[in-house]
Amino acid sequence: MNKYDYVIVGSGLFGSVFAYRAHKLGKKVLVIERRNHIGGNIYTEDIEGIHVHKYGAHIFHTDYKDVWDFVNSFVEFNRFTNSPIARYKNEIYNMPFNMNTFSKIWDDVITPDDAIRHINEERKEITGEPKNLEEQAISLVGRTIYEKLIKGYTEKQWHKPCTELPAFIIKRLPVRLTYDNNYFNDKYQGIPIGGYTKLIEKLLDGVEVKLNANYLDNKDYYDSLGEKIVYTGKLDEYFNYKLGRLEYRSLKFDTKIYDTSNYQGNAVVNYTGSEVPYTRVIEHKHFDSTSVSDKTVVTYEYPDDYEEGKEAYYVVNDDKNNELADKYRELASAENNVIFGGRLADYKYYDMDDVIKKALEVEI
Repeated sequence: MNKYDYVIVGSGLFGSVFAYRAHKLGKKVLVIERRNHIGGNIYTEDIEGIHVHKYGAHIFHTDYKDVWDFVNSFVEFNRFTNSPIARYKNEIYNMPFNMNTFSKIWDDVITPDDAIRHINEERKEITGEPKNLEEQAISLVGRTIYEKLIKGYTEKQWHKPCTELPAFIIKRLPVRLTYDNNYFNDKYQGIPIGGYTKLIEKLLDGVEVKLNANYLDNKDYYDSLGEKIVYTGKLDEYFNYKLGRLEYRSLKFDTKIYDTSNYQGNAVVNYTGSEVPYTRVIEHKHFDSTSVSDKTVVTYEYPDDYEEGKEAYYVVNDDKNNELADKYRELASAENNVIFGGRLADYKYYDMDDVIKKALEVEI
């Protein structure tokens, strides 16, 4: 007989929200996590009294009131507003592209009409349907902004020339004709006071958790423990890559402690020039105004090619990979006792609120 109703593979947002719901319904649940901590990529740890986002900056934002109410029922969220800045060589620009950006790019831009005039003039370079990311970007914002704020960052992130990347990646490039530096349009935004780990701890309260446990290393054993499996790992890895390997992108993090109370004046600074190897620098104390440390913790984030043994942070949703992912999804649909969920298991780019929404709606 099965010992558990559900064996949940992974303690990130999807697995933890599902575990909470199942436990609340009286189901017997085991969460297994291959890392030595819970929380997946939203795990935060305390360093010098500062809540450090160990796997890169995570800013919660949503238009789903039910999701916002759900997470706030466990922890209080602060009023953090994501207002990143971009550094190109020794120039600083506001993100997303807005009137502050345009007035810095072009000296004669004061009004929205001024910005539209410049952008429209530069967009004329592209005729017809954009064939790649470079053409798509220029058709949206012109070559000046593309060269300074998009090209280098994007090519570092994907390790491919923009001329070889599909146009759809930036079809929704945010452009605002207002002096508004709020990156997200969502109604609700913030970061858990005390860090994301606090949220995961509340979700998993009363749930049995086993750390340093790799499901796929002992698949038959863990399958025998549960009536059903909830799988949040890589989709292709579950099937032992039988149809071929899907592509992912990885990241490397270099975290330093500096003997200053304020290193860069902002939580996130994007480095858009190709001459700088990292894509962004994160100063964690700016996420939480309650931090009073006289030191600061700064993380340099480097894009990295994915290979076995590294963490898969981003799926590569181009046509080739999506076609292969569809074939794996067909196999997944035939796994009657397995629920697939989360960014890696669905092979889709999800924001945190989308992951939670799906975990709240899946049938238990």
